[in-house]
Amino acid sequence: MVTIKEIAEKLGVSISTVSKGLNGASDISDELKQIVLDTAVEMGYSTKRSRNEKYRKLAIFVENMEYSNMDDFGYDIVLGFKQNAFRHKFEVEIIPVTPSIQEQERYDTYLLKHQYCGAFLVGFALHDEWMKQLETTTMPTILLDNFIPENPTVGYVGTDNAEGIDMAVKYLHNLGHKKIAFLNGSLHSKVSEDRQKAFESSMQKCGLVPEKNLMAYGFYVADSAKYHVPGFLSNGATAIICGNDLIASGVINECKIRGFKVPDDISVIGFDDIPIASTTEPPLSTVRQERNELGRCAFVALNSLINHIPISITLLRPQLIIRESSGCVPVKN
Repeated sequence: MVTIKEIAEKLGVSISTVSKGLNGASDISDELKQIVLDTAVEMGYSTKRSRNEKYRKLAIFVENMEYSNMDDFGYDIVLGFKQNAFRHKFEVEIIPVTPSIQEQERYDTYLLKHQYCGAFLVGFALHDEWMKQLETTTMPTILLDNFIPENPTVGYVGTDNAEGIDMAVKYLHNLGHKKIAFLNGSLHSKVSEDRQKAFESSMQKCGLVPEKNLMAYGFYVADSAKYHVPGFLSNGATAIICGNDLIASGVINECKIRGFKVPDDISVIGFDDIPIASTTEPPLSTVRQERNELGRCAFVALNSLINHIPISITLLRPQLIIRESSGCVPVKN
């Protein structure tokens, strides 16, 4: 285990200077503090406090995801993580993260500076600065719906997107649908890429053609629907699978605006099963993610990494929830 003395010897400074740098003392320069932190991370140092069971502390870093209210996608994920962590006597702090924070602070040194044992990252995009740094991080880290290969200190927790999309496509195909559209979420998102590949593969397995004019990327918000649904409808779609339930709620509304009845004229399926799914009109068929269990599993995986068990990928099974927004293919007169 790396000691403060070894860090001091490498830097050619006193032990007290290293201690001050690690503890954020005000009587050494910010530049020297950063050098001490960077060297400590490079050498694999962890503070006594973070090694002490009584003071174990974890971070949940959140970007581009709502989690404060019960209707938010991230609410149950954060709750499940915290519930499991508290049972194991870990303190948990939630930190909203912006691109500017990622540019100002290196990931490893941020964790070391604040004495976190490890972190759970939710809502991050593939091009984020910290995602690049995770390729070489030595800090135990779990990602929601993102994967870093070849780093045994970083793991991935998520839902089996391929299985979820496959359930939705097969269900619609069995109801007679052939012109199935897919309104995906944001570009530069691993989960969007995975679901796109899954949709095209599932369509082909069913003997259907994934048509380019019936597929689009939007954003994970209801407003995406108005930009893509008119084209889907004019190109003959009889069903639309959506990247999440918010998009699906927008799709239902856009179809109504254009005089299409759901599901008599067109079927709609979402993804996630957040609380609004059962309150749309009609109630939304969707692929359920067990979000509380995702959070609980994220803690289990992170705790495993902290204890030097190299967890890689943990996938939960989805469940297809059938409600009134989907039905048989419309019969043409």
